[in-house]
Amino acid sequence: MNILLHVCCGPCTVYPYRILTEEGYSLAGYFHNPNIHPFQEFKRRLTALEEFCRQTGFQMAYDRRYGLKEYLREVVFHEENRCLICYRMRLVATAKVAKEQRAEAFSSTLLYSRYQKHEAIRRIGEEVAEEEGVPFYYRDFREGWQEGIDGAVAMELYRQPYCGCIYSEQERYDKTTRKQRVKD
Repeated sequence: MNILLHVCCGPCTVYPYRILTEEGYSLAGYFHNPNIHPFQEFKRRLTALEEFCRQTGFQMAYDRRYGLKEYLREVVFHEENRCLICYRMRLVATAKVAKEQRAEAFSSTLLYSRYQKHEAIRRIGEEVAEEEGVPFYYRDFREGWQEGIDGAVAMELYRQPYCGCIYSEQERYDKTTRKQRVKD
């Protein structure tokens, strides 16, 4: 099967890439992440992904536009649902590219992260598949969490300390926000 894989970053690609290629899937990647903030973080993640592709030969299409305005227009006043909105933004864009490329399915490295809302990604992916007419390939890649980390370290890829958006950056570094989240 020919799969277009939405890629959030290099380190989260290590395990899904290995598993899918070893199983014989034809795989191409697509980087579209308008949520990443600040700009320097966006550039670091692009550079790390380019390095991953250089080392592995993984074919990647890049949306290099810094999409903060687009992302914020969607999530402002809907912050409590920001992750769901963000997943949808990225999966819709990936499904559209998959359709253009005549891929047989699309998926996402978001399914690798222990920190993402896994069932929501699956549900949204299936909804987007129905809307766009391209199947969503679901796979729980979390089982390879440590292997992916070890692989990223061995490849000397930049490993980001937060999901990517301005809100997750605050949650990562603002102790007051973290304490409030624990209470909620």
